[in-house]
Amino acid sequence: MTGGAATLASHGKCRVSQFGDAPRRRWRKDLDHGICAILSVWSFHTEGLTYAVRVQVLIVDGANVVGSRPDGWWRDRAGAARRLQEQLSAAGLPYDEVVLVLEGAAKRGNPTGQDGRLRTVHATGSGDDAIVEAVMAQADIGDGGDVTVVTADRVLRDRVEAAGATSVSPSWLLDQL
Repeated sequence: MTGGAATLASHGKCRVSQFGDAPRRRWRKDLDHGICAILSVWSFHTEGLTYAVRVQVLIVDGANVVGSRPDGWWRDRAGAARRLQEQLSAAGLPYDEVVLVLEGAAKRGNPTGQDGRLRTVHATGSGDDAIVEAVMAQADIGDGGDVTVVTADRVLRDRVEAAGATSVSPSWLLDQL
């Protein structure tokens, strides 16, 4: 191999190894919500050829996931969001990028930014609108098929699926954590 090396992982994902070229990523930023969508391909070179590798993105509806368990989250929304943020950061989820969208009181004390594969964003308005816009931004640079949204909200599920993403329930995510 020349240039870089890659290994195939589960769920059709590829990761570029730490040896050789780093993945080339372009970011498109949604200025209203601070959400970034990753260009849905990474490229790497081997034996003079360039290959494209799709990036898997998981977008988490923080309010919906936190609200799916009656564990007293309503007494401390920011604390419940922080616990979810910590669990997502430590989890070995089969995605290249995990985006946690927080809204309302859950934003307090939970900073935005990148922590490894986890990116936390604060919705300036509706969390659902921010999630749909993130899916649409990914669809603009790919087909949206590499985006999965975690929510139990039926209206939001319909919206993200219409934009080309798939959806899973909060119970699926909680089982992974």
